Amino acid sequence: MEKEQLKQQLKQQIVQFLNLTSVQPGDIKDDEPLFGEGLGLDSIDSIELIVLLSREYGITIQDPKEGRKILVDINTMADYIIQHKTK
Repeated sequence: MEKEQLKQQLKQQIVQFLNLTSVQPGDIKDDEPLFGEGLGLDSIDSIELIVLLSREYGITIQDPKEGRKILVDINTMADYIIQHKTK
């Protein structure tokens, strides 16, 4: 899968998986922070994203510090998935 296609898929999955009713996938910028000032996700959402990575891409994240490095923005997540996906 091409990186741009993966980023679009990730945006759709985040909106759907986290039930973000007020956000459209096109509203999420590739370099916008997912947590805090950017998209405004919280720690519960980070757990949901880790489950998403496991279910959809076969990526297991055990260490919360590793999760913080991966779940920065869409670009970072896409790069990590390309390098580590097993599905």
